Amino acid sequence: MLNPTPVTFLGRKAEVRQLMLLAWPIMIAQIAQNSMGFVDTLMSARAGSEDLAAIALGTSLWIPVYLAFSGILMAVTPTVAHLVGGKKDVETPGIFQQGIWLAFLLGIISFWLLQNTDPVLSLLSLEDSLQDKTRRYLEAISWGFPALMLYQTIRGFSEGFGKTRAIMKIALLALLFNIPLNYIFIFGKFGLPAMGGVGCGWASAIVMWIMFFTGVSYTRMSSQFKPLPLWRPWHRPQIVSMVQLLRLGTPIGIALLIEASMFSVIALLLAPFGEVTLAAHQITISYTGMVFMIPLSIAMALTIRVGQLQGSGNSQHARFAAMTGIGFTLVIALITTMLTILLAQQITRLYIDDVEIASLAVLLLMIAALFQFSDALQVSAAGALRGYKDTFIPLLLVFVSFWVIGLPAGYLLGLTDVFRPAMGAAGFWYGLLIGLSAGAVMLMTRLNRVSKNAQSLSHSTHIGNDP
Repeated sequence: MLNPTPVTFLGRKAEVRQLMLLAWPIMIAQIAQNSMGFVDTLMSARAGSEDLAAIALGTSLWIPVYLAFSGILMAVTPTVAHLVGGKKDVETPGIFQQGIWLAFLLGIISFWLLQNTDPVLSLLSLEDSLQDKTRRYLEAISWGFPALMLYQTIRGFSEGFGKTRAIMKIALLALLFNIPLNYIFIFGKFGLPAMGGVGCGWASAIVMWIMFFTGVSYTRMSSQFKPLPLWRPWHRPQIVSMVQLLRLGTPIGIALLIEASMFSVIALLLAPFGEVTLAAHQITISYTGMVFMIPLSIAMALTIRVGQLQGSGNSQHARFAAMTGIGFTLVIALITTMLTILLAQQITRLYIDDVEIASLAVLLLMIAALFQFSDALQVSAAGALRGYKDTFIPLLLVFVSFWVIGLPAGYLLGLTDVFRPAMGAAGFWYGLLIGLSAGAVMLMTRLNRVSKNAQSLSHSTHIGNDP
C-alpha cells in the first residue's frame, strides 16, 4: 500500500488505482446508507402522509446530531492511518479503545437528546398528532444511537488500516435487514401492532445494533485484527488520549454540521415561495447529494492514503497522492457536470411529473452542475487535510465559505433586488456556487501550504539523520 509511486503518467495512474481500491467500497457503503433513508421514506409514505411527515421532521433533527458526533469520531481514521503508515500497529489498540470510550459517551448524549425533543418540536407549532408521531419516532431511533456511535469507531479504525471492503459489506447487510424490518414494524407483521412511521425508528435502531455487533465480530475474526488486543485487556478512559481525539475530530463534526445546516436554513428561507419552489429545491438537493457520494468517497480515501504516507515519513509521496487524487476528482466532476446538463430533464422526470416543478428543478440542476467542480475540489482538499491531521483551520475556512460568503450571497440574490430582481431558489443556488468556489480556493491554498511544510519538515529531518 505504501510503495513509492514515481511522479510520472504511469505513477499517477498507479496512484489513482490505489485510491480507487480504497474509494469504491466506501462509495458503495455511503450509497447503501443513503438508500436506507430512501427505503424509510418510500415505505412510510404507504402508511400515510402524516407518517411520512413525521419521518421527514424527525430526520431533520437526528441527522445533525449524527453528523456532528460521527464527525468527531472520524478522528480515529487519520490517527490510526498515521500509526499504520509508521509500522506502529501495536499502538493502534489504544486508539481503538479510547475511541470506543468516546463513542460510548457520545452515544449516551445523543440518546438523551433524542429522548427529549418536545421543547424543540413545540417551537414548530405542529398539530398534536404529528408532534406525537415525530416524538415517538425519535424516541425509537434513539435506542440505536449508542450502537451507531460505537460502530463509527470500528469503521474509522478499519478504514485507518485501509480495510474498506468489510465496511461496504456491513453497510449492504444493514440495507438488507432494513427493508424487512421496516415492513414488519410499519405494517404490523408477526403479531406486532402496525406502528406506521414510528416503526421506521424501531427498525433503524435494530439495524444500528446489527451493524455494531457485525463490526465487533469482524474485528475479532479478521486476520488483520485478530493478533491485536482490541478487546482484551480493556483499559480505562485516558483523558489525554480522548482530548487528542476530540481536538482533531470536533472541527470535522462542526464542519459537517455547518454544511448540512445551511441547506436546512435555505429551505426555511424559501418556504414563503410555496410548494413548487420547495419541491424543486428538494429534488436538486436529492440528486446532488447522491452525486456528491463520488467525490466524498475519494476524499475519505485520501484521508486514509495521505495519513498512511505521512505516518511512514514519506511526505513527498503524500503530497503527490493528494494532488493526484484531487486531479482525478476533477475529472469525475467534469463527467458528472456534462451528464447533469445533458440529462437534466430526464433526471427531474424520475422524481416528479408536475411540469411547473420540473421546469424549475431543471434550472436549479443547471446551476448545480456548475458547482460540481468547486464541490469536488473543496471536499477532496478537506479529505487530504484530514490525512495531515489538519482540521481546525479547514473548519474556519468552511465556516467562512458557507456562512460568510455563500449564504449571504444567496440571500442577496434570492430574496433582494440589490444586484438584480430577486431570483428565488436560483439565487440561493448561485450563492452556493459562489461559496463553494471560495471554499475550494481557500482549502486548496491551505492544502498546498500544509503539504509543502510537511515535505520540508520531512526533508530537514532526513538531512539531520544523515551520517
